[in-house]
Amino acid sequence: GGTGPLDVPEKTALELIDHVRAEDFDVAVSYRMPVDHGFVQLWEAMLGDFKSIPILPIFVNAAAPPVPTYRRARQLGESVGRFAARSGKRVLFAASGGLSHDPPLPSIKDAPPEIRERLINGRNPTAEAKEAREKRVFEAGVLAEAGEGPCQPLNPDWDAEFMEILRSGQIWRADALDTGKVREVAGRGANEVLAWVAAFGAFSTGGHFKMEQEFYEAIPGWIAGMAMMAAKQADGTH
Repeated sequence: GGTGPLDVPEKTALELIDHVRAEDFDVAVSYRMPVDHGFVQLWEAMLGDFKSIPILPIFVNAAAPPVPTYRRARQLGESVGRFAARSGKRVLFAASGGLSHDPPLPSIKDAPPEIRERLINGRNPTAEAKEAREKRVFEAGVLAEAGEGPCQPLNPDWDAEFMEILRSGQIWRADALDTGKVREVAGRGANEVLAWVAAFGAFSTGGHFKMEQEFYEAIPGWIAGMAMMAAKQADGTH
């Protein structure tokens, strides 16, 4: 994808931070947060350019323990939703990540010292390190397509159950999900759906909504259950 800065309206971002802090969320703040493909490919696919609209990026940790609970992710989203409702602006909530997938990523818990150091201090890898990582993931995808390799198989049943929670509008039902069990049954990357819960939590504060579009396909070669869900407020006001 493309490179460069996001168009982040600083005044609005700081107002949002004050709002969520007033509702007891002690969020971290960065003035130069590097973001990856998960933040920009969505906009590039829809708009052709992630720089064409103002964006407030909110990072929900789903990878390095300790990760937040599903209840807390929902509550944070609802707080953001209340802020958006009071802004008087037309707002699109978007999330990326998930669903079931088990990428070949080491765990810091049992990693050898050299891998542990890379996980802790590897935010800006060299070109060689990036190439090696991409090659490793590509090879794992080829093996997964053949039903082999180190990656846990996809779990379409779990994906369907999770999407049904969002579709129902009863986002609070996701509170029952346990991050450890999600990782166990749906893979090392599956807790990325915490971002989905936060986004739907924000969206649900506007009242009833209707689904506009849904897509799902389990794609072993991509090491992921791939999905897209889109919805609008039922009354068309948001």
